[in-house]
Amino acid sequence: MSLDKDLQCREIYTKAVCGKGRKFSQVTNTVTPPHAPTSILGAWIINNQYDAVKSGDHVEIVGTYDINIWYSYDKNTKTDVAKETISYVESVELSYLDKKHRPSTSEVSAVATQEPNCVEANISHNGNTVIIRVEREFKVEMIAETKVCVVVCPNGCDHYDDKDVDFEQADEGDYEDLDTDLFDEELS
Repeated sequence: MSLDKDLQCREIYTKAVCGKGRKFSQVTNTVTPPHAPTSILGAWIINNQYDAVKSGDHVEIVGTYDINIWYSYDKNTKTDVAKETISYVESVELSYLDKKHRPSTSEVSAVATQEPNCVEANISHNGNTVIIRVEREFKVEMIAETKVCVVVCPNGCDHYDDKDVDFEQADEGDYEDLDTDLFDEELS
């Protein structure tokens, strides 16, 4: 049995997740087709590409995606697809940040938890452009070196190999008073 006076601690540097953040956003993009649209037949977003860069206590996601709009024109007698590449910058605040991290060692990454998706497409009041409402969500992480405190065993770890644990002595009556109706249904 160890007493507090027997404990030795060391501070070590290790790579760890030192920052996290998440951001959901809705943005509006405008696309101008070559012909004045009569109606929107479909709108979708493809080719989302992005990089993450550290910027203070934020991570900036710099990216592009293509908006494709299938539309009719000339009084619904012809159709065409308009394509436009959109550039964006999304700033994601780090809601968790380890202040003891070494900034020179930080690396950031981002994952699109919801790829950019067109949720609404309407012809503008002037009739020449299409207004697209886009939803997207990103999760970011910052990995860096940070200082952690660990307990050190002065005699090493070899003496733990000789220990036996007897699980047979567990008191099986500890669970008889549990109310099974409180169990989470997803576990069954």
